[in-house]
Amino acid sequence: MTDAEEAEVAAFFAAKAERSIETACARVFLGGETAFKLKRRVELGYLDYSTLDLRYWALDRELRFNRAAASDIYRAIRKVTRAAGGGLELDGEGAVVEYALEMRRFDEGAVLAAQPWAVDGKLADALGREVAAAHARAELRPQGGGGKALKYTIDSNAKLIRELSPQLGEARVEALIAATDAEYFRREALLDARREAGFARQCHADLHLGNILLENGRPVLFDCIEFNDVLSDIDIQYDLAFLLMDLDFRRRRDAAVRVLSAYLDEGLRTLSPELLDGLAALPLMMAVRAGVRTHVQAHSGDLEGASAYLDAGLRHLSPPPPKLAAVGGLSGSGKSTFARLIAPGLGASPGAVILRTDEIRKRLLGVAPDAPLPASVYSPAFYNEVYDRLLAEARSLLDAGRAVVIDATFMAPELRGRARALAAEASVPFHGVWLEAAPEVLAQRIEGREGDASDATVATLRMQLERDVGELDWVRVDASGPAQDAAEAWSIEHGGSPLP
Repeated sequence: MTDAEEAEVAAFFAAKAERSIETACARVFLGGETAFKLKRRVELGYLDYSTLDLRYWALDRELRFNRAAASDIYRAIRKVTRAAGGGLELDGEGAVVEYALEMRRFDEGAVLAAQPWAVDGKLADALGREVAAAHARAELRPQGGGGKALKYTIDSNAKLIRELSPQLGEARVEALIAATDAEYFRREALLDARREAGFARQCHADLHLGNILLENGRPVLFDCIEFNDVLSDIDIQYDLAFLLMDLDFRRRRDAAVRVLSAYLDEGLRTLSPELLDGLAALPLMMAVRAGVRTHVQAHSGDLEGASAYLDAGLRHLSPPPPKLAAVGGLSGSGKSTFARLIAPGLGASPGAVILRTDEIRKRLLGVAPDAPLPASVYSPAFYNEVYDRLLAEARSLLDAGRAVVIDATFMAPELRGRARALAAEASVPFHGVWLEAAPEVLAQRIEGREGDASDATVATLRMQLERDVGELDWVRVDASGPAQDAAEAWSIEHGGSPLP
C-alpha cells in the first residue's frame, strides 16, 4: 500500500463517518450505530502493521480476543476492495486494498475513564468478579508470565523513562528505576513460581478505565492487546494491577479495595487457593504499571501527568506495613459498611483486603455470593469451618504484606481471641472494633437489605440479642448514626487515612 492508497482508504471511511479518532497505530471512524477500525501502516518496534497481511493478522486477533468479553461490540472483519469503476467498496469482487474491523458503536461517555465516580460499591464488586471470571476462562500461557515477562516491561520502562530525565529530574527517575529493580529481584522467585502454578494466561493486558464500558449496569472489558504476545501472555495479577493502579491514581481507593476484595473472593472459587500468596508482588506490579503510564503520558505531551505517575510508582514501592483490623457486632450493626470505609486507609495501596464470613460461607458451599441459604446450613461445625477459613486466609494475606479487615459477628470471646492472636503471630498491629446500636435500629437495617451476601433476618437478630457475648476488650463504637462519621473518626485515630 502506498501513502496515496492509505489516504484514499481513510477518505473512503471518513466520507461515511460523523467523526474519527486517531491514535499512533489506529484510526476509528464513527457513523450512526457503527464504528470501523483501521490499523495504521506503521512499525513501532513493539508492534508491526507494515503490511496488509500483518494488519489482517492483527484485526483477526483483535476480533477473536475481544469477543470473549465483548461479543456484542466486535462484529466482523470487512474487506476494502477496488471497485470496477476505480473507487473503493466494502466486500466487493475486486482486489483487496485494506481490511477494517466493524464494531458496534457505543456511548463514549459510558467508558469508565469518562466517569470514574460511577464505580460505586456494587459496580466495583461486579468489576472485580468479572475480571476474575475472565482470568478463569483465559487460556494458559506457560511460556509467558514469570519474572522474564515482567522484567521485559521493567527494562523497557527504564529505557524510556531515562530519556525523560531532563524533564522529570534525573534523581527521581533513577530512584524509581533502582527501587523497581530491587523489588523485582526480591520477587523474581515468586513470579516464576506463579507461572509454574498456572497464573500466566492470555490476558486483556490493557485493563484500565479507558477500556471498560458500563452498559446496562454491567462492566464490559474491551480493546485488549492483540499485537504482542509478550505483553498479553502475562501473570493475571499484573493484568489486574493496571485497573487497581488506575483507580488508585484517580483517588478511588475505595473502589479499588472493593475490586480487589471481590476479585480475590471470586478467584478463590474459580482459580486457585494459591492466589493470595502472589499479593506480595502487587506493589511491584502496580509500580510497573505506573512506570508505563509515566512515559506514555510524557510522550503524549502531558509532563505534569507523567511526573504524577512517577511519584505514584515510588509510593507503590514504599508501602506501609500490614495490619489486621477486625470488625464485629450483631447483625445490622453496619460491619460491612464500616469495613469498606476504613479499608482504603490501611496498608499498601489500594488498601486492606476485606474478608467477610458471609462471602466465605457462600464460597465454601459453591453458591453465588448473594444466593440465599436456608437456616439448616448454619450448623456449629460449619460455623467453625467458616471462621477457620477466614483466619487462614487472613494469615496468608498478612504474610504477603497485605493489610486485612475481617468482617464477622465475632460473638464468641474465643473467636475474638483468635483474631488478636493471629495478629500477634504475624507480628502486625491489631485493631478490634465492636459496633453497637439499638435493637430497633439493627432490625430496620436488616429489613432494608437487598442483594447482599448476608442471610441474617430479624429472627437471627433476636437470637443474637439473647446471647451473652462475654467481656469485650475491643474498641466499642456507636454505630447508630451514619457509618461515615464513625469510620472517619476511627480511621484518623488509629493511623489510617481520612476517608475519600
